[in-house]
Amino acid sequence: MSVVVRLHAARDLRVETLPEPGELGAHQVEVGLGAGGICGSDLHYWREGRAGAFVLREPLVPGHEAAGTVLRTGAGVTRVAPGDKVAVNPSHPCGRCARCREGRENLCEHMLFLGSASVFPHAQGLFRSRFVLGEAQLTAVDEDIALAELACAEPLSIGLHAVHRAGPLLGKRVLVTGAGTIGCLCAAAARLAGAAEVSVVDLGDRPLAVARAMGADRTLRGDMLAAADLADAADVAIEAAGSAAALQTCLDAVRRGGRIVQVGTLPPQGITFPANQIMVRELELVGAFRAAHAFDWAVQALRTRRVDVRPLLSAALPLSRAQEAFELAADRSRSTKVQLIPD
Repeated sequence: MSVVVRLHAARDLRVETLPEPGELGAHQVEVGLGAGGICGSDLHYWREGRAGAFVLREPLVPGHEAAGTVLRTGAGVTRVAPGDKVAVNPSHPCGRCARCREGRENLCEHMLFLGSASVFPHAQGLFRSRFVLGEAQLTAVDEDIALAELACAEPLSIGLHAVHRAGPLLGKRVLVTGAGTIGCLCAAAARLAGAAEVSVVDLGDRPLAVARAMGADRTLRGDMLAAADLADAADVAIEAAGSAAALQTCLDAVRRGGRIVQVGTLPPQGITFPANQIMVRELELVGAFRAAHAFDWAVQALRTRRVDVRPLLSAALPLSRAQEAFELAADRSRSTKVQLIPD
């Protein structure tokens, strides 16, 4: 039997068993879970029964950050072989719609994104001891890298895509609001892109310490700053906290003519749109959603350790202790990235 973590409603997380996968299709691969990270969207589903506009309408297996080991392959599989370590790309774009044809697969009109209630029936996720995927969603890695690190490919791809949306950063000052996993990886990606200075703002000391370990030059307590303290402090600001107050911090900090990249998911009730502030100072406000081509960049950065994600890794708990793992992941004073592993 296969162990599965399933969310039936807000705060109703259950560990269940299902029959093991049966016969594989020609291009399918069975993967044994090595590590699966609990993401902010997983926590939203767990706490609120929704992640932004995506609302639970049936039981959902969460989890979209994962790496594992190939167990079996279909007859036509050529990309991977049994025993390979693999990073899992949770995005499955259609490849045919207008957005896919223009190279923006992350905006696919028919996207199947694992562990998400964005479609119905929901796209079941990866918090299970073994799962079956198409070979195109797997990238084999030969280097001596832990599966826990490799499972960070998807969140790193978010940071890399956000930086891509920010435009050229060589020699620029970058401010990131939010020192969670995504914020820290945005900071690391900005450093990789040649930023002259990377500052991170958060409300907690522990997250800021992790941001420093991930390469931030300056870390600032947002609750100890006035708007004037940050005036013209950045050429580019990346909002990764998912709060209206953090977005306002970005607006206050970015210089005239600067750019703000919105990565965090804001509350469903939305915000008051700062149209005049954007107009008078000719600011650019752009969104960054999921990752497009950046997943492959992320795997390459991990396998060469150009980005070292080990400071993010707080704990690894077995699937049978999923409730405890979610509670720990929700406590930012104790954790950054909590992962689920096989029992």
